[in-house]
Amino acid sequence: MPPRPRLAGNPVMITGAASGIGRALARRLNGFGSPVAIADIDEAGLKDTAALLTGRVLTRVLDVRDAADQRRFAGEVRDWLPAPLAAVFNNAGVAVTSTVLDAVPEDDQWLHDINFHGVVNGTRAFLPMLVAQDSGVIVNTSSVFGLVGMPHQSAYCAAKFAVRGFTDSLRQELRGTGVRAVTVHPGGITTNIARNARMRKDPEGLGRTKEQMAAQFEAVTMTSPEKAAAIIHSGVERGKARILVGPDAYVFDALARIAPTRYYSVIAALQSRLRERAKETV
Repeated sequence: MPPRPRLAGNPVMITGAASGIGRALARRLNGFGSPVAIADIDEAGLKDTAALLTGRVLTRVLDVRDAADQRRFAGEVRDWLPAPLAAVFNNAGVAVTSTVLDAVPEDDQWLHDINFHGVVNGTRAFLPMLVAQDSGVIVNTSSVFGLVGMPHQSAYCAAKFAVRGFTDSLRQELRGTGVRAVTVHPGGITTNIARNARMRKDPEGLGRTKEQMAAQFEAVTMTSPEKAAAIIHSGVERGKARILVGPDAYVFDALARIAPTRYYSVIAALQSRLRERAKETV
């Protein structure tokens, strides 16, 4: 197999770059000298990210659900490239909180179209470029919720498991080539995903608002976007096929193996302890 090209200093493409992990990846890799093509549906946030970058930058307002526009964007990136494309980060994602019983099909479809089909669209749009140059890496963001199923996250878990399965299959198809496929499994990252989620009502019937539930989520997150970007960057450079992000990700991964049907009892106890500790520090 040809040697892996380094990310640092080489061009990369990142979706979901208006905030969170996507913005942190863009800033980190740009800081290492990489030309970056960044895309997001959030035009204002994308402009804010671009303002933090230097050197060669391509920005594109993009709805990852639109396969045809993803292909057009890939063509624009090809024309813009100053060197072979080193990595494609399919990172855009959203969240929905609901029980299965009360799920709104339109909300679930919105999530699946972004979190799974957006990844598929990005992979299919950029993969021919990487195959033609026989180098580069597709990096698809799954989640620890792509390792275990969690209550009130059925749509999110389904999409993230699908990303994992899709990327694992692609990895095997790429054996013997210079192109790689990687899944990223972040644990709790301090981003706006919970505040931007769709939630019709408190799934546990406790009367909490979306803002209150987002605050509870943020109280137990263990990793900043910047730390997550550093872990992802290092994992890709080291040739890892599956990148666990954050100490909690390793706990989820271990529990999925050790207690594949009973893991939630342990996770719930850990989350409760973390929330209590967060209250004590306020």
